[in-house]
Amino acid sequence: MSLRINDVAPDFTAETTQGTIRFHEWIGDNWAVFFSHPKDFTPVCTTELGAVAALEKEFAARGAKVIGLSVDRVSDHSKWAQDIKDVGGYDVNYPIIGDPELKIAKLYDMLAADAGDSSEGRTPALNAPVRTVFVIGPDKRIKLTLTYPMSTGRNFDEIIRVLDSIQLTTRHKVSTPANWKQGEDIIISGAVSNEEADKVFPGYKTVKPYLRTAAQPR
Repeated sequence: MSLRINDVAPDFTAETTQGTIRFHEWIGDNWAVFFSHPKDFTPVCTTELGAVAALEKEFAARGAKVIGLSVDRVSDHSKWAQDIKDVGGYDVNYPIIGDPELKIAKLYDMLAADAGDSSEGRTPALNAPVRTVFVIGPDKRIKLTLTYPMSTGRNFDEIIRVLDSIQLTTRHKVSTPANWKQGEDIIISGAVSNEEADKVFPGYKTVKPYLRTAAQPR
């Protein structure tokens, strides 16, 4: 089953470095950033988990919880945590899911159904598709998916930028243009008439009849 934006994120129960969770219950009324890894003790992933540890307060300020997954046992994750701190300088205070039977990787369409039922003996290359980021809303629906190759570290500042955009456009009838950052001008939704725009976005600019920009709403 392929997963698309606006699909309900599949629920699951799993062991993590912070105990057993049921995913939807763990999300609660928050946003969630769920990011996966093909194997423990891999170099790029070590830097990524450290980068998220450094940014955890930034995610929390946006009402977002972060959770990782690696296709190995929780006991291996716990050993890996010290390496992550040594490299990145931050403790890993968020949970990391253990998926030694590959169930969640398959549930989220990161591995094929016939990929086997054990992480034992599998190389990072065999698990290469398990390099996906899912941003999930409080409604438990998928808002974003990004999949990276193993050789390219993920840009988690970009994930925060996208989260800012998604949250803003959820609250207001706006979109954000290419390379938008927090505080920059937005695009007024086509569902907003010019008369309504005059009231809601006074002083807006018409760049093209279909492209109207305005200051970011508070």
